[in-house]
Amino acid sequence: MSVTSRRLATAAAAFAFIAAASSSALAQKKYDIGATDTEIKIGGIMPYSGPASAYGVIGKTQSAYFNKINAEGGINGRKIVFLSYDDGYSPPKAVEQARKLVESDEVLFIFNPLGTPSNSAIQKYMNAKKVPQLFVATGATKWNDPKDFPWTMGWQPNYQSEGRVYAKYLMKEKPAGKIGILYQNDDFGKDMLKGLKDGLGAKAASMIIAEEPYEVTSPTVDTQIVTLKSKGADVFISFTTPKFGAQSIKKVAELGWKPLFILNNVASSTGSVIKPAGFDNAQGVISATYGKDPSDPQWKDDPGVKHFDAFLAKYFPEGNRTDSSVAYGYSSAQTLVHVLKACGDNLTRENIMKQAASIKDLQLEMGLPGIKLNTSATDFAPIEQLQMMRFKGERWEMFGPIISGEVTG
Repeated sequence: MSVTSRRLATAAAAFAFIAAASSSALAQKKYDIGATDTEIKIGGIMPYSGPASAYGVIGKTQSAYFNKINAEGGINGRKIVFLSYDDGYSPPKAVEQARKLVESDEVLFIFNPLGTPSNSAIQKYMNAKKVPQLFVATGATKWNDPKDFPWTMGWQPNYQSEGRVYAKYLMKEKPAGKIGILYQNDDFGKDMLKGLKDGLGAKAASMIIAEEPYEVTSPTVDTQIVTLKSKGADVFISFTTPKFGAQSIKKVAELGWKPLFILNNVASSTGSVIKPAGFDNAQGVISATYGKDPSDPQWKDDPGVKHFDAFLAKYFPEGNRTDSSVAYGYSSAQTLVHVLKACGDNLTRENIMKQAASIKDLQLEMGLPGIKLNTSATDFAPIEQLQMMRFKGERWEMFGPIISGEVTG
């Protein structure tokens, strides 16, 4: 090789090295507001007070989980800063907190804000600002709408899917049942109701004999339950949040009413609903789930439950392991950590949504075996499967196959 050729080859190699280094440096340093070399600032909105305050423990669990991640070195060397505010389950307050997080605190995104009314109130704002409203803590079907709301993504099975699962069960087990329904008079309750009616199809008109709504601000639902019993219902469906789920169980027992009792998943916590309502009162109640109940003896040697217990012991000792909201907070936080790790050093809002929409067969430690998270650019519903369960003794017993309640079309 001539001297000239050697010089050209050396120059070309040097140029290639510089170009590669530059492109690598650029790839490593893609940040939006809220992300730096040392931290990832995340917002949260939870009802730490008000009528749905039983859910506040979700935010506390997430905060403890992020402390664990930080203690172990963070996400690719960056610490998570989690600013979680109280909205009291009030939509106007949620709007105020979302604006504060985005405009004053300058978070990278808002994670797992809770409640259908609150998320409905901030959805247009978040999408207009192009700030991820990621893994919202509500099962409303409308969070799976990547075309119109590309910055909003759900997490748990949606309410219409769950309603369809109960309809499938009733069509098989009690096709001549006379159904009385108690439901929360908002998007949450109405979504559950729609799923049930869609699942019952033409039989909905003859099977559903009474519907009683209640407001989230109501002190009790006793009057509605008395009314449903008086109409002659032999199937009672309680589409409620934890406080009213516990009231439902107590009142049905107090009345000596013995309907086939279906309770939706978000009100099925052994620790925060069933135990306060009384184990004796809850015998035979039916629900559906997608996660392990750590109080169930079948999981005593399960590695995932052991990790969960170790986390509680070290980082959240005040957490009640029998409260399903604690496991919910743990699993949702693990899902986010999976996404943030996948983002690598490209911590832009666009890439966060891209990675959140690229989850493939993610099996969570506290998820039921076989229930895996999957998303795509056209599917923003990570969990779409459930398993039926019946309360017996002091725990839920699962039965039947894993059912897909996926809403299509």
